[in-house]
Parts: sequence; C-alpha cells; structure tokens
Amino acid sequence: MDKTQRQKTILSLIAERGIGTQEDLVDALRAMDIQVTQATVSRDIRELHLVKRTGEYGTRYVKPEAEEHSVTGRFHRMLRESVLSVGRSENLLVVRTLSGSANVAGEALDSLEWPEILGTIAGDNTVLVIARSVQEAPDLAQRLQKLIK
Repeated sequence: MDKTQRQKTILSLIAERGIGTQEDLVDALRAMDIQVTQATVSRDIRELHLVKRTGEYGTRYVKPEAEEHSVTGRFHRMLRESVLSVGRSENLLVVRTLSGSANVAGEALDSLEWPEILGTIAGDNTVLVIARSVQEAPDLAQRLQKLIK
C-alpha cells in the first residue's frame, strides 16, 4: 500500500473508530494487514495535520478545520481553547488560562506578532501581556476578547 492510500485509511479509521493514540492506530492498521511502524504513523499524523480533541467519548485524533492548518489558525485555536478571561489595567492585560496552559497561550500571543504587544510573561494559569501604550491597551483587550470567542 502506498503512502496516499495509507493516509486515506488513517483518515477513515479516525473518523469511524475514534482512535486516540498512535499505538491504537498502528494496531488498527496492522489488523487490516497494513504493516507500519510507529515512526511511520507519527509522520502520517504530522503530515495529515491531525490533532487530538477531547469530547464526550474521550481524547481522539481528528482532522482539524481548514483554518487551523495555517499557523495563525492554530494559534487562534490554542487561545480559544485555553483562555478563560482577559482583564486590563493601564497598559497591562492579565489573561487567565486553564491550569498549565499559560505558557501555550503566551507563546501563541507572541507568535501572532501583533504590533501593539510589547511582550508577554507566562506563569501556570496567567499570562501578563504588556501593551506598547496605555492608548493601545483597550483595543488590544477587545481584539483578544473577540479572538477567544
């Protein structure tokens, strides 16, 4: 079986069976007499841009929405999934996140390269966002609020 066919099979498997680990995916492919290694499956997952999502049936691999394929789309998704609230004082924004998600949110904010952000500092569940000026902070807070909705 060639790579294209194998990857189509992977997409069918994750849609039909709700596969949650690389090991489960390797086992499912081997049960179909498709000989693969974990490294091959790992590359296929990366090339197919599969992501893990948690839902009512547990954590599963899924094919992300088209907008999530772009770098910006991935950062927007990361922020939507991790940010709980945004507060502001002067030129400082305090972004509350899920526990353990502040570093991801801070990296996502930095990578967006918004000119009004001077920098970020992340803890465990809080990101301090420093706006370039007091005048830009309200618009920055509003822009971030829209992004996470």
